[in-house]
Amino acid sequence: MSAKTGDAFGQHLLTIKRWALLGALCFLAAAVNVRAQNSFSSGSSGADGPFAPATSQTILVPDSGVFNFTTVNIPSGVTITYTRNNLNNKPVTILASGDVVIAGSINIDGKGGSSNGFGGAGGPGGFNGGQGGFGFDQSFSGTPGEGPGGGGGGVGSASVSPGSGGGGGFGTNGAAGVSQTTGNAGQAGQRFATVTIIPLIGGSGGGGGASVSNSRGGAAGGGGGGILIASSGSITISGSITARGGNGAIGNAGGGGGSGGAIRLIANTISGGGNLNASGGAGGGANVTFAGGAGGQGYIRIEAFDFNGFIGTSTPGNIISFALPHPVTSPTSPTLRIASIGGVNAPSTPLGTLQGVPDVIVPSSQSNPVTVALEGSNLPLGTIIQVTLTPSKGARTTVQSTGLAGTEAASTATASISLPGGISVVSALAVIDLALAKLDPIFLDGERVRRVEVAATFGGASELIYVTESGRRIKRSTD
Repeated sequence: MSAKTGDAFGQHLLTIKRWALLGALCFLAAAVNVRAQNSFSSGSSGADGPFAPATSQTILVPDSGVFNFTTVNIPSGVTITYTRNNLNNKPVTILASGDVVIAGSINIDGKGGSSNGFGGAGGPGGFNGGQGGFGFDQSFSGTPGEGPGGGGGGVGSASVSPGSGGGGGFGTNGAAGVSQTTGNAGQAGQRFATVTIIPLIGGSGGGGGASVSNSRGGAAGGGGGGILIASSGSITISGSITARGGNGAIGNAGGGGGSGGAIRLIANTISGGGNLNASGGAGGGANVTFAGGAGGQGYIRIEAFDFNGFIGTSTPGNIISFALPHPVTSPTSPTLRIASIGGVNAPSTPLGTLQGVPDVIVPSSQSNPVTVALEGSNLPLGTIIQVTLTPSKGARTTVQSTGLAGTEAASTATASISLPGGISVVSALAVIDLALAKLDPIFLDGERVRRVEVAATFGGASELIYVTESGRRIKRSTD
């Protein structure tokens, strides 16, 4: 079982195999403090000193995902590419006690689908694209993209027209795949999370394209990564930051594009005329009949007391949002994880990917249904968790857990699911009452939000609904 915990989402990815079961859990919770302060502090310890690279370089994201600089100065002509840490895949967090100047480029793009059928890797904090179908060994269908908004895999067989993969979703929905045969197209990845980008997370992967006999489906692109740059002084950007989704590959049916990622900048003053790019990747295939769906766009967020001097551009042009500085992270973020499935405990450092070795093997002798053990913190007691199983082929099924019991600091629940043969994904959703969860307030359209209904399925549909004090329900899952 592969498990992975993301910073504030309490996101937990589990890969299991019932002679071969893969499970993953992604839990979304958003919280933000909107009270303005006289000055913003990034919280950088300065332990990593100044960052002033003279030449382009590739940097592996550390286990923590966090860099504590004094100042940052990336000169023109220099490109810094951050690559994901495959052990825990944290997004990039750059904290500076002084000023940040970006005249060059920062790249956290997702990778495109490969020609050998493997999905592209997500950028740091982003999620992998799905594999293309492989008709030579009868695995005709593409696999879903990873992440809460992963695109669906196309369905194929030896005798019907294959479906292309759906694009991954994040800030907007991805695009559905296409097929000449009804029901074979990969589903569009759904929008999830919120413009505050709290917690920080990257985009989702597209779904793999399907194949017919003796052919290969197109692999999908990975989601763009997530990056937060916070300065206790100012941020000046005349260069670029890119968190683009990877393109799907061409195949018998094309792979879906990965969604764009997330870019969040926080400082007392933000200025400059650079470009911030969180666009989704293109679907693979030139023939519209078999082309994969495009990835949805990501999120771009500018937070400062003074951002009047920022005259830069965003790509696409309609996804940037502005606000006063908010905390870098929520101090009381809820978390949720899958502790075990079928009595097999999750490892401490799981991979949580459809394309890796399973983290947990559930013996075929284990009878159905099996128990899914869930653990939570900073969640209201009694919360019911929806647990969804998405097989690599076939329909999703959803069951309800028992109510969370114990203490708010440490609670548990269980659910029962029936495991099919082959690879599957286990996911969860929860509804959080902000007052009961003791979270910082959220304000939307001038009104305080009382409750957040959060659905996050790994490789499946997701939606986010804000319920305000007056009872208004503001849905953010569709465009």
